[in-house]
Amino acid sequence: MGDLAEAGGVGGKLAGEVVGGRLGGKTAVVTGASRGIGAVIAARLAAEGARVVAAARTLREGEHPLSGSLEGTVAAIKAAGGEATAVAVNLAQPAEGARLIQEAGELYGPVDVLVNNAALTYFIPVKDFPVSRWLRSWEVNFHAPFVLSQAVLEQMIPRGSGAIVNISSGAAVGPGRGRSDGGGGQSGAAGRRRAADSGSRGTLRAGGCAGE
Repeated sequence: MGDLAEAGGVGGKLAGEVVGGRLGGKTAVVTGASRGIGAVIAARLAAEGARVVAAARTLREGEHPLSGSLEGTVAAIKAAGGEATAVAVNLAQPAEGARLIQEAGELYGPVDVLVNNAALTYFIPVKDFPVSRWLRSWEVNFHAPFVLSQAVLEQMIPRGSGAIVNISSGAAVGPGRGRSDGGGGQSGAAGRRRAADSGSRGTLRAGGCAGE
């Protein structure tokens, strides 16, 4: 999965034509897929033949201050000949994570690849940070990937194959890189990756820190 980023960026192949079949017949779930890195990863997986479940809160353009939407991501993938379905989900609610994996199974079958990319960060000084927002960001950045990983591992372990990719950032590896909870939540993501590594066997794989 180390070459996923090569697919996107300004002027890159956000949803380039299907170039291979390394993931043909596989089911992939990508969270935070409405824009940015998540949209690029979803497009690359689809280009490799995966059936992609693109998940995020923003289903339609205009529902979020930032540009990008699940509908846009899926439309670009389909225009390039790939297969994808949008599933709107609020990962701050654990039950929504369970629903996402269930819907993915109903759409395409057991999950082969899970990309935990969704993140929620508020740029607020710690002394002014509302506890309610801290808890919400913790649910999205740390707890939701645990819920999702646990759900897909129930499918992957019996098969002896699968991949979980946890997207983190440089804020996880050093202080002073932000004004809010980003470092704490992303540090949790890095720890989550190590825990998944230690609990995986066979051809199960877990990893991925954007800052490494």
